[in-house]
Amino acid sequence: MIPRHLLIAVAAMTVVVLAMSGYVWRMRRRVEQVEAPHVDTRPVAPPVSGPTEQVTLYVAHDELGVLRAEAAHIPLPTGRQERAQELLRALIGVYLDKSSSHPLGPGAEIRDVYLVDPGLAVIDANAAFANAHRSGVLDEELTVASLVETLSTNISGITRVKILVDGKQRDTLAGHADLTGFYDVAAVNELASQMR
Repeated sequence: MIPRHLLIAVAAMTVVVLAMSGYVWRMRRRVEQVEAPHVDTRPVAPPVSGPTEQVTLYVAHDELGVLRAEAAHIPLPTGRQERAQELLRALIGVYLDKSSSHPLGPGAEIRDVYLVDPGLAVIDANAAFANAHRSGVLDEELTVASLVETLSTNISGITRVKILVDGKQRDTLAGHADLTGFYDVAAVNELASQMR
């Protein structure tokens, strides 16, 4: 026969094991429900060398459906292509701010800007820029107009703009804005003047 104190000890240990497994299960569920903080995975760009200059950024405001010219002071390098990259990176930085009037998805960035033959600028955005972009005609038009206006206002001689995503052509930005062709700067300027 098994001694009574041994039976009580085994029963008590079983209750403790069941209680602990229930506690661990509850804690695991709670951890799954808590959203993990967003980690910025964008590569760190080297600091820009050059004097700080005043530039005009065309910032989209979703609630009003308008573009507004806003002055900004940013360091700009001397080369045209590098200047174009820093201008658009500064604009994207405005959109990535928590209090942005036109928020973009986390991790959105401009990878590069190429100034090709006379008058053509090619903007290469990363996949997060397009994949996390809110879908909607006005939201997408504001983004495209903002990029084109900021670039053409601050860099002289740009007449056409092409937008790529991860170096490849994409049909649309997020379902509406056509990215297969070239944006005529004069036509975008006219559209942007109606959005002011």
